[in-house]
Amino acid sequence: MKGLLGLAVLFCVLLCGCGAGTAAGQHGPRQYADTAMGTVVQQSVYCADGEEARRFFDSSMELLRGLERELLSWRMESSETYRVNALAGNEEGIGLSEEFADMLRRCLQLYEDSQGAFDVTIGRAVRLWDIDQWAAGEQEGEFRPPEPAAVRQALAASGSDKIRLWEGQQLRIFLPEGMELDLGAAGKGLALERLQELLDGTEGISGAVISLGGSVLTYGTKPDGSCWRVGIADPEDSASYVGVLELEGQWCVSTSGDYERYVEADGVRYHHILDPATGYPADSGVRGVTVLSKEGLIGDGLSTACFILGPEKGLALADRYGAEALFILENGEVIMSEGMRDYYREQ
Repeated sequence: MKGLLGLAVLFCVLLCGCGAGTAAGQHGPRQYADTAMGTVVQQSVYCADGEEARRFFDSSMELLRGLERELLSWRMESSETYRVNALAGNEEGIGLSEEFADMLRRCLQLYEDSQGAFDVTIGRAVRLWDIDQWAAGEQEGEFRPPEPAAVRQALAASGSDKIRLWEGQQLRIFLPEGMELDLGAAGKGLALERLQELLDGTEGISGAVISLGGSVLTYGTKPDGSCWRVGIADPEDSASYVGVLELEGQWCVSTSGDYERYVEADGVRYHHILDPATGYPADSGVRGVTVLSKEGLIGDGLSTACFILGPEKGLALADRYGAEALFILENGEVIMSEGMRDYYREQ
């Protein structure tokens, strides 16, 4: 949990102040912290009515846990991802809900546009490495990277271009036998979009900031008219930051970094962002990427793809989606899109 907690501390300092479940007057934020979707969730909302704020906090956590339980989790038998994976190889295809189908279409388009850097079909490789479990201290013994032959086998079962979709009364998907979807690189971004919809439908909230680990939603305005300030973590010390983004209104900020979840063995650090081309942790000379976008799912996916692609191709990809991107390289250099300069403030 080291990476998750480091990010949580960073966003708490910049956005929410200290503490959780904190009440405030009309001019101060009401704060709440909990866990969902495998990460720390921190919320800071401006709402004069404390009961209305509490109802929003409760509804938001129900929304997040419902997304994981019903749509995104590859572990929970109740989720659509689990069901699709379990029926891989079924020639008749698998019927999809409208929400899952829409999410999948967007993921497949990003796969194509990123030339395969973003790929939700690498679930077998993700499970093979199991970096998340090792990083969280949930595995016993000593970590050893998987054998090259096992990595090749996992890659042979992946590739979003192997998926078949067809329309009928219900959209259906064919997943080749052995293929496993993993929506971890898009799920939190989708959650930000759903949280924005929930905020839109909640009276009395004038502004809010919600962070889900490395994904942050800004919404509305503060009573004093000041900007939202979102920190960009320093890969050398994820509890500090290299700069901040000063934002107004609704934005989705997504960060991917090799410092978030990793495990070390024989002096080598293995992080959780796998390159679909190799099946190994991405090695692009990048340590962290932050993407600024109006769309949560796209921003989340772009941060992963840009990390894998590196600055030159990553900046071109972000521009294609109208997003801004910032890269922190292994040598500490910061490279960003021209538009990002309007929001970035070095510390």
